[in-house]
Amino acid sequence: MNSSKKLNQIRTRRIGRTRARISGSAERPRLTVFRSNKGMIAQAIDDVKGVTLFAVTSRELEKASLKKNKTEQAVMLGEIIVKKAQAAKVSSVVFDRRGYAYHGRIKALAETVRKGGIKM
Repeated sequence: MNSSKKLNQIRTRRIGRTRARISGSAERPRLTVFRSNKGMIAQAIDDVKGVTLFAVTSRELEKASLKKNKTEQAVMLGEIIVKKAQAAKVSSVVFDRRGYAYHGRIKALAETVRKGGIKM
């Protein structure tokens, strides 16, 4: 087995362990984050019904903000999440960082959502 397949298996197991413990509902959806080298995607999921309440991607940012660094873009994404959550009448979420370490872009996004008044 080559190293990239092994790393992918390790990451998949780590995600599975997290998902076994947390679940979202209509009152408190799961806010899951995907991070790539180019951008980020966050979505609020109601696991009971199996539907996505809202989703936000870094491609939604304005052209001028795409010139900022990725951490600053994550902060802007957090602000968009707060607006969409308020529109969907969501006041608290379960944060699913999908096995990513809680620092950098993931931390910036989570703290911005908390500052916006969404409980985690």
